[in-house]
Amino acid sequence: MDRLYRKLPKLEPGSVWLAGAGPGDPGLMSVLALHGLRQAEAIVYDALVDRRILDLARPDVLLEYAGKRGGKPSAKQRDISLRLIELAREGHRVLRLKGGDPFVFGRGGEEALALVAAGIPFRIIPGISAGIGGLAYAGIPVTHRDVNSAVAFITGHDSSGVVPDSVDWLSLSRGAPVLVIYMALKNIEPIAERLLAAGRGRDEPVAVVSKATTADQRVLETTLGRAAEEVASHGIEPPAMVVVGDAVRLRAGLDWLGALAGKRLVADPLEQKSRSESA
Repeated sequence: MDRLYRKLPKLEPGSVWLAGAGPGDPGLMSVLALHGLRQAEAIVYDALVDRRILDLARPDVLLEYAGKRGGKPSAKQRDISLRLIELAREGHRVLRLKGGDPFVFGRGGEEALALVAAGIPFRIIPGISAGIGGLAYAGIPVTHRDVNSAVAFITGHDSSGVVPDSVDWLSLSRGAPVLVIYMALKNIEPIAERLLAAGRGRDEPVAVVSKATTADQRVLETTLGRAAEEVASHGIEPPAMVVVGDAVRLRAGLDWLGALAGKRLVADPLEQKSRSESA
């Protein structure tokens, strides 16, 4: 491992690495992100970065919280970008650490462009997005050849916190059998209404994965027609991913975390569904 690290690029003084920390479990960080974490003199991190990841940094590191959480006081994006520039100009080795992947609804592109405008050298380090890693920990594949040949990743709110008008729900409903919706918990009722109006069925399976890949992970399986009601009644908390489509049915056979805890898995969940529909 030490030989590998010696061949990796160095985080130079006065530069910034924008790195994805993955969805929560420290084991899902990339080697390059961990390499940056160990070199950084200043780390600017967001609300979805697990504390266990920050504990891997050098003991004298400067840690600055720059999290954004809906409905709570949050750092302004412009201030975050300016702080990265300031730290780099002071000669620090700077790591901007984001939950998931910096370019998947992470605003990493905005921060990188601010660094470009300021003449600050930077590197982008991809991370495992919650829409893939989080669902894998829930036992839900985003693609399966017997279910879907397309998947859509959608944001559940715009900059003002409401369902984005720019999303063409009708086209998405027709074109993507599986929909993975980030930051959807607050707006799950209007999102469900839009999908129902676009032709999705009330009985279509839905899973809500809360605090994915952490010890507090919870998975609620429901239907599109009952999703809003059951999210409220079960007290599901953010951060959470919402997945809509028949891929959710595969959880009966692929819930590997449940199996480790003693759950009995179903070898043919899709065939079981077919038999129940024809009965």
